[in-house]
Amino acid sequence: MNPQNPHETTPVVATGAVLSDAKAAMIITHGRGDSAENILMLAREFWRDDFAYLAPQAAGSSWYPLSFLSPIPQNEPGITSGLKKLGAVLKSIEDAGISPEKTVLLGFSQGACLSLEYAARNARRYGGVVALSGGLIGPNGTPRDYEGSLNETPVFLGCSDVDFHIPVERVHESTAVMKKLGGDVTERIYPGMGHTINSDEMAFVRDLMQNLVAD
Repeated sequence: MNPQNPHETTPVVATGAVLSDAKAAMIITHGRGDSAENILMLAREFWRDDFAYLAPQAAGSSWYPLSFLSPIPQNEPGITSGLKKLGAVLKSIEDAGISPEKTVLLGFSQGACLSLEYAARNARRYGGVVALSGGLIGPNGTPRDYEGSLNETPVFLGCSDVDFHIPVERVHESTAVMKKLGGDVTERIYPGMGHTINSDEMAFVRDLMQNLVAD
């Protein structure tokens, strides 16, 4: 493992349609302590066999060591390496003939934070960006001077109002930033929910996927 790029050579696990046959793709990014194989079980909830699902694995099952609210240098090189990993997976999908406009970036918890941060730093039209219990990375006061435009990319942020890991204020801030970048943003805050994924979020993603392949 390259200590300066720890996620560079970790595996990418796939399920669903093969890329050459798929109508669209989804990159599913796991949370801290989880695995690519486990997060890919979400694909069963989407009920679609015309999507290719790819899940990158974090080295040591963690994309970065500390809270996403910690000073960014303290979470390096994990953050930068994780963002590079998402970019490499996205490129592999594009090389197979599926454009970013037909690719959804979806993550849970740490994976949601990484997916949001990738989309913000690499703003363009995507098939969708889905952050389940996550927010943009960095401590309060982090500059959000991202460049580019999401060009009306559907963006979804879902989280509890009492999530121990994700302050609801950061979800609101992330929503505002993604709107400023030109995203078509939906935020849903669920009272009293744990650090988990609920059926309403899954229903939203299924609708997003249906709209993507119907275009």
